[in-house]
Parts: sequence; C-alpha cells; structure tokens
Amino acid sequence: MSEGAIAAAPADPFFVPVTGIPTQEGPRGIRFDFNDGARILLPRGAWHVQIEDDESGNILFACDAEEGWVRSAKKYYVPFRIRIWDRADLATPVLDHLMDLRGRPVLVKFPIGALGDALAWLPYAEKFREKHGCRLECTLPKSVAELLGPQYPDIALSDASEVKTDAPYASYRVGVFFGGDQDCQPYDFRQVGFGRTAGYLLGVDPRETPPRLPPDPPRTIAEPYVCIAVQSTCASKMWNNGLGWEQVVEHLKGLGYRVLCIDRDRTVGSGFFWNRIPHGAEDFTGDRPLAERAAMLRHADFFVGLASGLSWLAWAAGTPVVLVSGFSLPTCEFFTPYRVHNTHVCHGCWDAADVVFDRRDFFWCPRHKGTDRQFECTRAITGRQVIRAIERLRADHRLSAPKERHS
Repeated sequence: MSEGAIAAAPADPFFVPVTGIPTQEGPRGIRFDFNDGARILLPRGAWHVQIEDDESGNILFACDAEEGWVRSAKKYYVPFRIRIWDRADLATPVLDHLMDLRGRPVLVKFPIGALGDALAWLPYAEKFREKHGCRLECTLPKSVAELLGPQYPDIALSDASEVKTDAPYASYRVGVFFGGDQDCQPYDFRQVGFGRTAGYLLGVDPRETPPRLPPDPPRTIAEPYVCIAVQSTCASKMWNNGLGWEQVVEHLKGLGYRVLCIDRDRTVGSGFFWNRIPHGAEDFTGDRPLAERAAMLRHADFFVGLASGLSWLAWAAGTPVVLVSGFSLPTCEFFTPYRVHNTHVCHGCWDAADVVFDRRDFFWCPRHKGTDRQFECTRAITGRQVIRAIERLRADHRLSAPKERHS
C-alpha cells in the first residue's frame, strides 16, 4: 500500500514521539488527527475510509476496514480530507473532515540537538504559522530556544523534554530523510537544498530567510577581528588540508586582524585524527551561551568556517561568511558568494542520491574511505583559494586592512 497503511508507524529516535491515540473525537467512537500524517483509529464496525488531498482532489488511500488503525504514508504537509462511511450506508459519510489548522494546536518537531538545523528551519515554521493562523509550538535544542524565544513571541519554543502541547491537532517532522524517502518529504532534500527543504516540507515559500536574533548586542572587543570555526561532528565536514587554516590565520594576522576561534571544543577527533585550534588563533572556545557567540559574530568583520552550525549562526547574525566545504555542494547551505569548493576532485557526497550519510562513522567517506583519496574533497581546497575568497569579500564590503585603519 503506497499511500496508506492499516498500521502504526515506528517512532523516530531523533524526534519527539507522536501521541498514542489520535487527539480528535469524531462520531460513533472514531478518533483522528494529523500527527505525522492523517491518522484514524476505528472502533469495531464495517467502514469504508478515504484519505484525500483536498488541493488536487486526489484520493491518496482508500480501504475497507472492520477496526484498527488507518494512516497516510505522507507525513509532510498535505491539506488532507478524511471521509469515512458505514458500509451499510454509502450515501452519506459518517465523518467528512477537511483539515483546518486555524486556531488549532500544532507541533513542529526539529531533530534533537542540532544547532544549524534549527537556525535554518525555524523561519519556515514562522511562515507556516502566519499562513495557517495556528497555535504553534516548535521543539528544538534548549540553547536555541533560549536564544530565539524572545524574537518569536507567537511561537512556543521548547526543548524536546519540555513540550507543552500534549494533544496537538497536527504535527510535522522537519528533517533530512535519506534513502529516497518520499513519504517524509515531498522532494529529496539533496535536490532542493538542506535549508530550503523545510519550506517544501511545510508547504510554504521555500526562499531562505535568516532567523531573527536578539538586536544590537554590545561590542566587547575594541580591535577589528575575524571569527573562525574549524571543527565539526565528523572528519568529512572539516577542512582537511594540513596547511590551510595556518595559512589563512597568518594572512588575517598580517592584515592586522585579531583571529578568534569560537568552536565549542578546543580539540575534536577520534583515533589517529585530531583537530585543534590553528596556530596563531586566539582561544575563544568553550561551551558559551549562544547569545554570546551571536554577539561576537555580529561585530566581527567576517567569519570563516565550515558547513556547520556556527556558519548558520554567522549568517543569521548578518555577518559575511566564507564557507569552506567539499563534502556538500554549494547549493546545500545558505547562499554566500564566498563559498569555497574544489570540483577537480571527488566532492559533494552529502548531496549524492546514491549514498547515505552515517552519523555514527566519524571517518565517513563513502567513496574513498581507507584509500589515499580519503577526504580529498577538502584536502584539495587550498589556503590560496580561501584567501582569495577573503580578499573578494573585503573588496565587496570595502573592508580596509586593520593595520591601514590604524595608520
């Protein structure tokens, strides 16, 4: 059954689980809701059930059932219509319900613990709330909820362990789904871009919009400075050119900049692979509040980083970003004219439809792991490339060298 099933779907460990029984009461003991798709729980009887897409008029699923669960395969936003007949009287439906989110409690669930994901996707949840007029709650990392909560007063932002909406009318999982999964997303995220996938999934304008950060944070560092972040959650996301970061830091310091490394950890790695603060950069690492990180980024001349959460935070802060990545394609992240990529070697595996990212494998390199070509996507990105991107940025933003400003 491609568009529906008489069964309950298993829970996803990366999201807040769905409520047990459907939250809405219908006639004759029927229960239904739209939590991770259209869900119907039938009492004993002789029923005919249809789940429709009201926008197109397509019948997505139809079946006869005596009792039990019926639910749609599609979990993303669809304007569902549920119609149920008693098979003894097929002239008039027992239940005819068109999904209407206005004024209803709705839950949008982001993956647990991902900074960049939440920053990229929350603006689409706000577009969704404005479009439907629903009472919206979003689950996301607690640190992000604390940072963005005051900027989104019409959305309840909650840590996954503190969800307030106990009986949502509808809920949606916003994430990246591999394996060609067309039930949780209308388009493969690798085709439309990591950030924009949330717009398609929630049925709103997919054009990227930065999240709103606290306005006008105070500047705490008087001298001109640049922020960098050199670490990520696995080796393929890092810049694996052994000389690259040192060359960039040397160039920036030669211009007169202070270079602040704002990663959370001083050292990240596994086995034989360890990534440390580049020589010459100042140590501003530590598990600091996101508001402090955002304020530092807001007053930096620019930021140099990877395809990771701090780059998304810099983008949200309105800071020009030089983004270095080989494992993803330039269309994956937010747009920056200073995206550094090398097409002369294997690249873009994150966005390739024939591989699946393994978050448990720190050394994930799906095509060349264990060979002398492992991580060549970033090893081939040179310091010269990144420095040239920095110089284009400085020219575009008319940023004179700090040592020239002093003179």
